[in-house]
Amino acid sequence: MSTWNIIEVEKELKSAYDNNSEVELLKVLKSNSFLFYELYSRRWGIQPNFKEVSLGNKFRCDFAWLNDNSDGPEWVLLEVEKPHMKLFKQNGEPSSELNHAVEQVKSWDRYFNTHPSEKSRIFGAVSKFRFILVAGKKEDWETEDAAKWRAYHNKESKFEIRSSDVFNRPLKVAKEQIAELWSFEENPISLGHSNLEKYWKQYDYISHWRKILN
Repeated sequence: MSTWNIIEVEKELKSAYDNNSEVELLKVLKSNSFLFYELYSRRWGIQPNFKEVSLGNKFRCDFAWLNDNSDGPEWVLLEVEKPHMKLFKQNGEPSSELNHAVEQVKSWDRYFNTHPSEKSRIFGAVSKFRFILVAGKKEDWETEDAAKWRAYHNKESKFEIRSSDVFNRPLKVAKEQIAELWSFEENPISLGHSNLEKYWKQYDYISHWRKILN
């Protein structure tokens, strides 16, 4: 028996997409960790994700989680925008909404470059970051101008851009291969930011890397 009501999750996700609602989308994501399945680089033995993580006094990411790799802690910071956000103007230039979202994620990188001690204060220890922006429909990213822009951006930038369909596809896994989600069932929902410091202080892996990196 699944930890989640997959049929209900599918309805809520569809409603968020139909209404082009970032608020609705964030709500369903916070309660259903398996929807992050494709964004985790490792799907077994995952670490929990944390919602609405404050980065200093000015910035905040929607979600963050740790990849506890053997070569050091990689923290994934995720920004989620409207599912059907307008991506490009008729002349092929990025829309103001897309530019704003991109700038928002870039501001995180600038913040940590300017305030390096904040990395250890917030996350305990950081070897590297992986920044992800999820925005827009798959179909809109498949136009020639959009595809070229994203391919160049993902190659040259420090963060990657994914379409909102990245949250739809895990539903198929949940319906057909629920056993694949056992690690997500151990961490079924997003934890609040207030749990983040307690989490890494109790994790020996982070303590080990704090001695090395800090």
